[in-house]
Amino acid sequence: MKIALVHSSKAGMATMVSRLMGQEIMEDDDEPPPDLLAECDSDETILAVQTALEERFSVVPIESDEYAYSRLQQSQPDLVFNIAERVFGPNRESQIPSLCEYLNLPYTGSDPLTLGICLDKSRAKEILSYYRIPTPLFWTLENAQEIPENIILPVIVKPLYEGSSKGIKDNCLVRTREELVARVTEITQTYEQPVIVEEFLDGREFTVGVLGNYPNLEILPIVEIDHSQLPPGAAPIYSYEAKWVWDTREKPLKIFQCPAQVDAVLERKITDLINRVYKVLRLRDWSRIDIRLDVQGEPQVIEVNPLPGILPNPDDNSCLPKAARAAGYSYNTLIQRVVDEAAARYGLSQ
Repeated sequence: MKIALVHSSKAGMATMVSRLMGQEIMEDDDEPPPDLLAECDSDETILAVQTALEERFSVVPIESDEYAYSRLQQSQPDLVFNIAERVFGPNRESQIPSLCEYLNLPYTGSDPLTLGICLDKSRAKEILSYYRIPTPLFWTLENAQEIPENIILPVIVKPLYEGSSKGIKDNCLVRTREELVARVTEITQTYEQPVIVEEFLDGREFTVGVLGNYPNLEILPIVEIDHSQLPPGAAPIYSYEAKWVWDTREKPLKIFQCPAQVDAVLERKITDLINRVYKVLRLRDWSRIDIRLDVQGEPQVIEVNPLPGILPNPDDNSCLPKAARAAGYSYNTLIQRVVDEAAARYGLSQ
């Protein structure tokens, strides 16, 4: 089987941004946000995925730039292994799967609709709410003037269309209206997109990796994010600083516990919630779902990640590989399991 590994490398996306947007940025005298490429993969990650695939398959690496369509068309792979995040817009994660569907190429992971819905946090939460899946109260705002008078504090303020904690700084947990106005203004201006303002749940936080396709799901050991390991005075959230600044390979934060220490009742509640989310949002092959407990200790869905982070080095705090290792997978067998799930969906022989 020939597999095209379509990725968004930090270097490749930086080149694309410079090529496509450089002149506009220079004319506007406007610098892009410093975490612009936070969701793009390092060369280390791309090479690790390629190495895992090459144990069993022929691999063609393809950058997800403006030339990806022609490269996919020319290579005609049997399957596309998609880890492409792209850079701009609410539909950026949907772009490569859309090209695959246009070219009639099978691909790993969720389809363009599910990827777009999950990246737009408000749309995902609207669907979850419709199906009575618990998720914190939220407000979607274009600017600070739209902040409702009756908003309930404290809240956390996030860019609407981002992942990898982009735009979610330590100061995004706000407890006063003045702080809220400042954060909404800062994020809407910096990232040029709406914000989602979400009721803050002060309970334990978990993230749950899943492999497979409904109803045959393998829910990996639950990972708990231990906020007590953050620096003194830090907000109890998994912020950009917690993920990329305070936690380094040289001095890692012992912030994750896997498997999480949860009793049988809570584990069953979380597992049931994961199954419902997977079915309702039509997730495929793999994902990671973030959960937090409310004041009554009940789990609520914070965010759904159909393109989960997969840093290969065990010294890096990457939740899905960590959970997979706890379940007995190596990094290579984790990546290969995703191929097996996608191949089975399409009825492909390997």
